[in-house]
Amino acid sequence: MDPQKRNYQAGEAEAQQAQAQAQAQGQAQANNLMDMAGNAAQSAKETMQEAGQQMMASAQGAAEAVKNATGMNKN
Repeated sequence: MDPQKRNYQAGEAEAQQAQAQAQAQGQAQANNLMDMAGNAAQSAKETMQEAGQQMMASAQGAAEAVKNATGMNKN
């Protein structure tokens, strides 16, 4: 095999290896971004649940205050 053809094949093999490595790195980055998005969504869900519980407690407290003020509370 002549040296020029051998160099071409070596370069082609190197390019394929570099492409495979770039694809693996891209996949790792995509997986990392998906994990980060999932964590952010979970955090948002928990925050909203906490806010809803706080609003419910405030509403219940307000209802109790109205009942006490109007004499409707039978406790």
